[in-house]
Amino acid sequence: MTETATARRSRITPEREAELYAAVLDLLREVGYDALTMDAVATRTRSSKATLYRQWGGKAELVAKAIRFNKPGSITDVDTGSLRGDLHALVQREDDCAMEQNSALMRGLFMAVHMNPELLQAFREFLVDPEMADFQRVIQRAVDRGEVRADNPAIEYVVHMMLGAFATRTLLDELPPTQEFLRSYIDAVILPALGVRTV
Repeated sequence: MTETATARRSRITPEREAELYAAVLDLLREVGYDALTMDAVATRTRSSKATLYRQWGGKAELVAKAIRFNKPGSITDVDTGSLRGDLHALVQREDDCAMEQNSALMRGLFMAVHMNPELLQAFREFLVDPEMADFQRVIQRAVDRGEVRADNPAIEYVVHMMLGAFATRTLLDELPPTQEFLRSYIDAVILPALGVRTV
């Protein structure tokens, strides 16, 4: 990206950016991705469409970045000295109420992601790939500490297991994910798969 383009896309203050992302998430919960329009975002946030397109390019990137912004920091910021501590700290960053709201929001977006190549690409670029990289760094710390064997085949499936916990909690149990459920899941499923003792 040229210096001119960079300057053009960085005029919005961090406070204004946070307001815009919050409005996008509110609209997503109200109408869903397919019915969300840049006109609606512009109206809700008292912005011009030109500003929104200049800053984010389109709806898919704006939505993906809003969801990324809503996450409570990078998981690599957590370092308790043990993998179990790190994973437990990860699920404690959101209370049960926020977790239920965000889980419902993501369920509503999953179908749109698979039906919309542009949204899928934005999700991969701004959400999936960064999350995968963060998890890999957390696991690598555990390997470096000697908690997990470097050749453990379950390492590449940690993210799959975590996402599975969120998805199947609602699908099978008809309940939202909670901190207590996720902590139990980590101890009963993820850590044993990685060869980490929990007692």
